[in-house]
Amino acid sequence: MKKTSYAWVFLVLLMVIFLYWYSVLGGAALLGELPLEYVDKFIVVVVIVTSLTILYKVGSFFLRSIWLKTEAKEGEFVMIQGVYRFILIVVGILTIVTHWYSLGSLGAIFAAFGGMFLGWSLQGPISGLAAWFLVSIIRPFSVGDRVQLPSFGLVGDVISITPLYTILNQVGGSVGSEEPANRTVLIPNAMLFGALVINYTPKDQDELIKQTKRRMEPSDSPQSGYMLDEFVLRLSFDSDWDEAERILLDAAREVTSNIIKETGQEPYIRADMSDWYGVYMRLRFMTSATDRPRVIHEISKKVFKAIQQSDKIDLAIPYIYSFRKGLQWAPPYSLENADTLRRMSRNNDVMEKRTLCLRCKAVNPSDAVYCNKCGERLDQASAT
Repeated sequence: MKKTSYAWVFLVLLMVIFLYWYSVLGGAALLGELPLEYVDKFIVVVVIVTSLTILYKVGSFFLRSIWLKTEAKEGEFVMIQGVYRFILIVVGILTIVTHWYSLGSLGAIFAAFGGMFLGWSLQGPISGLAAWFLVSIIRPFSVGDRVQLPSFGLVGDVISITPLYTILNQVGGSVGSEEPANRTVLIPNAMLFGALVINYTPKDQDELIKQTKRRMEPSDSPQSGYMLDEFVLRLSFDSDWDEAERILLDAAREVTSNIIKETGQEPYIRADMSDWYGVYMRLRFMTSATDRPRVIHEISKKVFKAIQQSDKIDLAIPYIYSFRKGLQWAPPYSLENADTLRRMSRNNDVMEKRTLCLRCKAVNPSDAVYCNKCGERLDQASAT
């Protein structure tokens, strides 16, 4: 049993003993010298506090039993228990104040200052109380869940949800990992109304995953979510246009054959030359709305392998004429260097004399102007 439980039990016993002493053992006679009005009011306060304390303990016990039988998490019970405790405290305060003061006086005071307080200083706390109440009842996240607030760059485990603050144990922050940093972060509940919260561990996570998998299963209905998708390939200007179209269309027909049968729509090509670095071949095809990543992966793999096996198609890269020819170039990418590399490849098999670069010690053809490794001009190089 926790220390707080012992304290509650001791307090209740103390109140019961006082009431028994006052009403049965003659305590009222000993207190007769005091004004009877204040004694009675004090006794009423003691009775109210004792009753609400007992009601809270008994109610919490039954709530825990009922809640855990429904296979709910411990954190959800803690949140409901907080709402229950708050309601009892408000009821107790209102009962005591009503007994000690007249409602007419309280109404006049509230009418004079209540509007100002609610519209000015209590706007944030009241919003926080409303957010706390809704979160505790709806429970989009509960104590023990890991949540992320992208707008604040914050990830943390929910430790407690109080009427004004949601308390997190920050994950990461001081360390670059997904481990708790044991640093407490207080988030005003009023901010939850306008903040995006991602729950890593929702209470219905298993059911949500099952529903997602069920939606992603292939459907026999022609109305199951199909949409138009696009695969873009940039080709160099010396590539074979017809060969490129054949490779793209064959890949799309093979991967989406079942979708073509259901929709009756064949894949097609749309091309354009929007810049000077190649031709954009746009393959357009019908795909499943929930299976797009797999379809685009399969098409990309088949197109990539087909281009590797073909000597008629080359990929274009911005600022370099083509991928294959770009590998042969060395800085500073001048026409003179290109001519040197062309002559080098033509005489590669019969070269006997070579030139040594004094900067990087790389061996180059004897008629080279620039070093193939570092790009340094070979005017001062030594022949080998």
